[in-house]
Amino acid sequence: MIEIVERVMKIDDKEIVYENARCAPGVRLIIPMPQNKILLTREYRTYLSDYVFRLPGGKVVDSLEEYNAFLKSDADIKDAARAAAIKEAREEVGLVVNDVELFAISKCGASIEWDLYYFVVKSFTEAEQQLEHEEDITLALTDIEEVKKMCLDGRMKEEHSALILLQYLSQAEL
Repeated sequence: MIEIVERVMKIDDKEIVYENARCAPGVRLIIPMPQNKILLTREYRTYLSDYVFRLPGGKVVDSLEEYNAFLKSDADIKDAARAAAIKEAREEVGLVVNDVELFAISKCGASIEWDLYYFVVKSFTEAEQQLEHEEDITLALTDIEEVKKMCLDGRMKEEHSALILLQYLSQAEL
């Protein structure tokens, strides 16, 4: 899932090799619901050995090999991310998305390249979840004020998603 990428940079008369870790990008979905609610998921995450609240989402591509091939193409990563967001909405939360809009891109930063594309689901029709066999995901329709508290008190364990969600909630007219 992660590779080390070396880049040679010339600074004055020196060549310096910089290393960074690269992981294929992911998508997250912000799903506003009626009555001032946000649709979150409650998922079991093996790296925490616990259930956590999250924004639904997943990978843009399934492997580094696929991502590296994508990087060599002329395709637009935003288009691929949009398609992945629509797919994840159907699988993880059982929504057939009619309209989705890119809200933000979170850059991991420093020496790690892992971009997350955040989409707001504008309209949808309901369907059934299509979970993969290893996924343990339940839906959590949550009041916006409670979502804000969850972002601030650490119940949302993916901190960059908590920040993006707070930014969205501060701007949105729900």
